[in-house]
Amino acid sequence: MSHESGSGGSAGESTSRAYKVLRSDHVGRYMVTSREVQAGEEIVTEMPFVIGPKACTYPLCLACYAPWPPGPDDKPLCSKCGWPVCDEQCENSSQHKDYECQVFAQANEKFNVTAALDENNENGVPQLECITPLRLLLESERNVERWNSEVKDMETHNKIRCQKSQWKSDHVNIVDYLRKRLKLDRFSEERVQSACGILEINTFEVRMRRGHSARALYPTVAMMNHSCVSNTSHTISPTDYRIRLRTTLRVPAGGELYASYTHSLLPTMLRREHLLEGKHFACACPRCSDPTELGTHMSSLRCNKCNDGIVLSLDSLDPESTWKCTHCEFSTKGQAVRKVLGIIQAEVDNAETISGADGADAIHERENVMKKYRSVLHPRHAFLTMLRHSLTQMYGRVDEYLLDDLPNVVLEHKVDLCRSLLQVLDVVEPGYSRVRGMTLYELHAPLLFLAKDMWNAGVIDEAGLKSKMTEAASILKEAATILTLESPETAEGQIGLVAKESLVQLEQSINNL
Repeated sequence: MSHESGSGGSAGESTSRAYKVLRSDHVGRYMVTSREVQAGEEIVTEMPFVIGPKACTYPLCLACYAPWPPGPDDKPLCSKCGWPVCDEQCENSSQHKDYECQVFAQANEKFNVTAALDENNENGVPQLECITPLRLLLESERNVERWNSEVKDMETHNKIRCQKSQWKSDHVNIVDYLRKRLKLDRFSEERVQSACGILEINTFEVRMRRGHSARALYPTVAMMNHSCVSNTSHTISPTDYRIRLRTTLRVPAGGELYASYTHSLLPTMLRREHLLEGKHFACACPRCSDPTELGTHMSSLRCNKCNDGIVLSLDSLDPESTWKCTHCEFSTKGQAVRKVLGIIQAEVDNAETISGADGADAIHERENVMKKYRSVLHPRHAFLTMLRHSLTQMYGRVDEYLLDDLPNVVLEHKVDLCRSLLQVLDVVEPGYSRVRGMTLYELHAPLLFLAKDMWNAGVIDEAGLKSKMTEAASILKEAATILTLESPETAEGQIGLVAKESLVQLEQSINNL
């Protein structure tokens, strides 16, 4: 856990000039640009104040977050405190050794392996809930200056949280556990709950190379407000956990910088529920306020009473609002729509759990769900968009559906999936966003395969081939531009490097035509 803040340290002076922090009574602190910023510019980079397991986590190594135990017969525990680690290297990693290890050893509090590996832990292991709040509290004592200037005044929403069931379980698993079992009564109940709140509201997910994700607190980056169409993107290194925040669009001087705290491919009703539940605010951003979701129709339904109509909410900021057809008299209640969304979401989530490693099933299940709800959902509905997103990544990469084996009709289907997805992403994940970069990358290859096939079959001449290859090259170029902004240690960053190399070869082939 490092002690380098966003604007100083090795972040360099140039990055500190790209943004400034303002304060308003309504939203607290927020970030705006201090000058015009181009798309893809790095705004800030910082090391986490604290990193640790997510809430509701499964058994994992407390140093590298790999799933634990590593094997059925191998259940390594730290020799000093008796909590889960992978090996001696993880045992001696500073984020474990210098934090909870000493506390557990002193209190003689061991990890309950039997309870942790019990099949009934659907929502994770209660005993692991204390780790990240404990690290935050210990760090607040060691790094007093940064705690006081950057962390302690972060939003906790204690007034709202204390009415929720999570508060009560945090009281048992974290507050009482730390104060009584671990004998840390120097931290008041209020201070421990505030630590839980700071983590719940402000942390970012960190994707690890293998296994579980962790969560980390980046005080500077966390100051950004939310919008369901953001103008920034961040990449976090899976090795040193440094975050790099960059713009995805050009932002004029004084323009506000936004992050998205929720999944951009969800319909409005579910995004707003997620934000209310997890972040305790009711989003009223331009996208949420527009029943058509900025013309994408990601929430719209098809009318089953008439053929032409689209069913829209009359007030998308009110979940109880009536939904009405644009063409006929049909209307329905918000609760009825919520029920339908719940049913479809369960099937989408179910299909989404089948990974590419399971081969062709992964594709078939998703295609089946899309077929099933084609008559209910608008063609660009969020659920269909989400399935399209997975399918664009799977066609060409899954057994029985590898790129070289795909017949033209499937290549064309992949192209259609990518193009439909991009119509939506251009609005809700615009500019240099990771998901747009990946989708552009997935689009260029089938276009090349189809062009070569048409040329071999004599359907197009050399000029036609050249123009199709040039189109694919410009798509690949944008993909490379976006993905090389990602950390080279991530999967997307790696694909960015591949895209860059492929582009050189493709441009040579075009010049040789």
